[in-house]
Amino acid sequence: MNTFRQLAPIAAAVAAASSLAITEAQAKGTAEHVVMVVFDGMRPDYIRPQYCPNLYSLATNGVFFRRHHPAFVSTTIVNGTALATGTHPGRSGIIANSDYRQELNFLSPVASEVLDTIRRGDLLTGGKYVSVDTVAEIIQDAGHHTYIAGTKSVTLLHDRGVRKTDTEAHKNSVTLGRGLSMPRAAGDTLKKANDDKGFPDSFATPNVGSDNWTTRALVKGLWKKGVPKYSVLWLSDPDLTQHAKGVGSKEALEAIATSDRHLGDLLKELDERKLREKTDIFVVSDHGFTNIDREADIVAALKNAKLNASTRNDNPEKGDVLVVNLAGSALIYVVDRDEAVVRKTADVLQQCDFTGTIFSRIPIEGTFPMELVRYNGAGKGSPDFVVSMRWSDNANEAGIPGLLVSNGGGRPGGTHGSLSRYDMNNTLVASGPDLKRGVVSDVPSGNIDLAPTVLEVLGIAIPQHVDGRVLREAFVQGDHKPVVKEQRHEARRRIGFLEWSQYLKTTEVDGALYFDEGNGAVTFP
Repeated sequence: MNTFRQLAPIAAAVAAASSLAITEAQAKGTAEHVVMVVFDGMRPDYIRPQYCPNLYSLATNGVFFRRHHPAFVSTTIVNGTALATGTHPGRSGIIANSDYRQELNFLSPVASEVLDTIRRGDLLTGGKYVSVDTVAEIIQDAGHHTYIAGTKSVTLLHDRGVRKTDTEAHKNSVTLGRGLSMPRAAGDTLKKANDDKGFPDSFATPNVGSDNWTTRALVKGLWKKGVPKYSVLWLSDPDLTQHAKGVGSKEALEAIATSDRHLGDLLKELDERKLREKTDIFVVSDHGFTNIDREADIVAALKNAKLNASTRNDNPEKGDVLVVNLAGSALIYVVDRDEAVVRKTADVLQQCDFTGTIFSRIPIEGTFPMELVRYNGAGKGSPDFVVSMRWSDNANEAGIPGLLVSNGGGRPGGTHGSLSRYDMNNTLVASGPDLKRGVVSDVPSGNIDLAPTVLEVLGIAIPQHVDGRVLREAFVQGDHKPVVKEQRHEARRRIGFLEWSQYLKTTEVDGALYFDEGNGAVTFP
């Protein structure tokens, strides 16, 4: 299959279907409030009563989405933006946790979610660092204030606070990320809600103190004056602990239990305010998780092939190769787009035992086009390659399935970011007056669907730019029957006496595109 040649008509068809899906008449839900709770890095196979009774109760009494997907790459910042905008990275402009943007730092990658990067990005783009409006911004424009609270800085991308004086809705909205509040004056209220203690920025495993502080800041601080139309609570665990200790470890299970207690605190507050029956609750994770099998050094592999590769451009010249390691994936940039070097880089990657799936900016045999995973491969600052690392279904010593070759971290830790089926299957549970009860949904869904679904519930028009769909199959009202299309993409190449092959499985539902898994191998045919 020549995926590059076939991509244009497929993309056009998907876009057309998506446009039809989001222009359907808005059907306002009965809920007066929507709350999104993020268990960062939560695998759905750990939703069990002995680990997280509150989440398990919501899942069994509400809707559990068995086939839920993150956006790719399956990392926090990409999916924090996907949850906020309903779009894939190529449309939102946030393509990775760390990204190389010459206009922000010519020498090295920048962290995509830190305030300095956000402020510089908005300054250079006229407020379009995130290229499209977020749910919080749209709700505020409709006249309602929002509260966004996170232990991690990713929540700053949901509402960057550049319009806090425009209207009452804007002025009354608060964004909290890693203890930093916008507007700054809101910080006093959040501190008082935590016994006059500041945010404990020294993270632990499990990260009890910081997540507890953020939870109290929302439910005992911001909610003190009332619960708004839309709230977000982003917890750092079990992600933070799983990175250090691995999926299924004693510490990771404790981290799940801790996040579940924070969920319980939030539910208790809604009960005490007699708002539980008026609130739709979505508990989601940004991505799944895979344990690390071993570590690989992409830079060393490229250097062995006589390429001038590094993780920093100290004195860049044409043909230098910059590698941005993202643990389960990597972005690779070739200075001045030197095509000979680009093609040689592909040759090397296709012969390495750590490479999973390769997406290329230009057509190269044995790769997929970046547009297939909704990256804008033609963009001025786009990478030349997006690489997912290799994974397997093998289990670790504790019997936990899913092992990944990582370009950062090692055993006994875990990571994510790849097209591993364990990274690409994450958690979504929905409960509330607009949601069915006791339903396990096998209709594929994705993080890109949360934004349009929230707007639909609140009766606010869904913008045309969203890539996701409304999860109507989960609504009490109506009996929507989604159209599901599955596809397997393959690419091969002979390199001397070796053969490289890779695949990508995708699912399309009502015009929304999800990525199930992808991997590759080099063999002796």
